[in-house]
Amino acid sequence: MTKIRMMLLAALLAAVMFAPTNLLFAQAAPDAGAGETAAQGQGRAEGAGIVQMIVKNFDFIFITIAALSVWGLTLIIQGFLKNRQSVFLPENTINLIREMIAQKRFKDLIDFTETDPTFVSQALNPALKRAPNFSHMKEAMETAIGEQTAEQFRKIEYLNIIGNLGPLLGLLGTVLGMIKAFQAVAATGGQADVGALSDGISIALTHTFLGLFLAVPCLAAFGVLRTIVDRLTVRGAMVAEELLLMMKPAEAKPAASAAVARGTATPQPGVGAPSPTIPSPRKPSAPIPAPQ
Repeated sequence: MTKIRMMLLAALLAAVMFAPTNLLFAQAAPDAGAGETAAQGQGRAEGAGIVQMIVKNFDFIFITIAALSVWGLTLIIQGFLKNRQSVFLPENTINLIREMIAQKRFKDLIDFTETDPTFVSQALNPALKRAPNFSHMKEAMETAIGEQTAEQFRKIEYLNIIGNLGPLLGLLGTVLGMIKAFQAVAATGGQADVGALSDGISIALTHTFLGLFLAVPCLAAFGVLRTIVDRLTVRGAMVAEELLLMMKPAEAKPAASAAVARGTATPQPGVGAPSPTIPSPRKPSAPIPAPQ
């Protein structure tokens, strides 16, 4: 899986690095179609102008935004691939755990959940190590579920960070570009060409465009993935609780009640039998008069 991620990251990096150049050459090439309209030609020219400004303004801010774009796209792809029902809560793993519990193979179950990376296994493993005290088992499982849920949200939190950094980097590039443009005006004593000033401002605004282009997909993907992770973790907690209840030991009956059921002991008050009724004291009756 690590090799696949590295290959995917390399491919995305190559696409980001070479796509602007290819697009620039494609826009600059003469159009061979004779039936192209003027509006289409103007649109291609505008696209070529934007690409030219982006390539022309190749500085450390552009490199930073490009690197964050590759990282963000990788996180988005990984997030949607991993946060699926079939990967997050695989049916075969849950059925295998149910089978081990039914067969009372708790030693094999502990070994399996120790190495299995799924959400349910990682939630049950600490509980199994607290057996046979069921209250301690339940407490350990709840703690493990909380840790696993926080870990899943931490994995997608980087998309939120990248999305918030995008506009800030764009604003930084815009401010630096505006400073540079007004320095050119100051160097000419306020007599700078309007066209040159406009060109400097347009180049500075490309950083804002790149920052927004980075932030919008990252924040949108973060919102969707957060909803998916929340739903899956709640479902995983319910499944883990169901499996834990399958291992709950039967509650023993009171010893006295069992003895009464076997007829080997006399029921005592308050234990499996009603307490004897204590007669209330009566007032002495009046003497009956003797007959005259």
